[in-house]
Amino acid sequence: MTEHQLHCQTDGVRFDKFLADADIGLSRSAAVALIESGAAEVNGKFANKKLKLNAGDRIVVRIPDPVPYEAKAENIPLDIVYEDSDLLVVNKPKGMVVHPAAGNYEGTLVNALLYHCGDSLSGINGVLRPGIVHRIDKDTSGLLIVAKNDISHKHLAEQIKAHSFTREYEAVVFGQLKDDEGTVNAPIGRHPIDRKKMCVTQKNSKEAVTHYQVLCRYKGYTHIRCILETGRTHQIRVHMASLGHPVAGDLVYGVKNEKVDFSGQCLHARKIGFIHPTTGAYLEFTSALPDYFEKFLAKLKNISK
Repeated sequence: MTEHQLHCQTDGVRFDKFLADADIGLSRSAAVALIESGAAEVNGKFANKKLKLNAGDRIVVRIPDPVPYEAKAENIPLDIVYEDSDLLVVNKPKGMVVHPAAGNYEGTLVNALLYHCGDSLSGINGVLRPGIVHRIDKDTSGLLIVAKNDISHKHLAEQIKAHSFTREYEAVVFGQLKDDEGTVNAPIGRHPIDRKKMCVTQKNSKEAVTHYQVLCRYKGYTHIRCILETGRTHQIRVHMASLGHPVAGDLVYGVKNEKVDFSGQCLHARKIGFIHPTTGAYLEFTSALPDYFEKFLAKLKNISK
């Protein structure tokens, strides 16, 4: 357990915000969890997360040591599009988390990969993310590449860094895009208030570029293709929301009370292309739109007649 002793310098700041802003590695949600568990106190007493601190208040927070965890193999079916001794390309279903994390230590893609590949996965990203070169969101379906050894992992990661890795998505977005094609070049960083969200911002952000093309227009929605030049967390979702056209069904960045007939965003990683780390050949794979996506398009066609 690690104990931090802090002193508040200003009046009126909330207890949970103070801990999240202190340089002790806590997110807002982690700070709230520690306060509610009784691991943080103000002037020797437990306090509510909403307590407004005063200058001079003494805060003690005790952070428990992390519990060691290693991902376990699970016999979960995989939709493997391509596989050889260096890598495999997997078609991930919507609703599956890519790798274990707090609240999701079982049923992830990594758990399934460990069962299928055994020890034949790269170890660059550690025991919780073996083989994972890049990720897609839990509620995004589609193609994902997995490295079976460290050499392959490094080659593939370098391609992503050099923007030579082909990643093409299809999405349905809310509303009517003004132009038939365009580019969103806007840096993305962590949201200043809601730390679980990302946003377009100049502060502590990274370059993010998304190219889009309109495939079809419907009543109230637009079907688009998105080509990623970079691969930031939630990139397409954040960029389209910044244009005022969030991804249909997006519960985080989307339109409140939007009436859709599926859970999670209508976003699919349709195409992936890369240079094979051993053979040097360019490989490209395409995934058909899943049922949930096709059914939503069919509904849009009917209401747009």
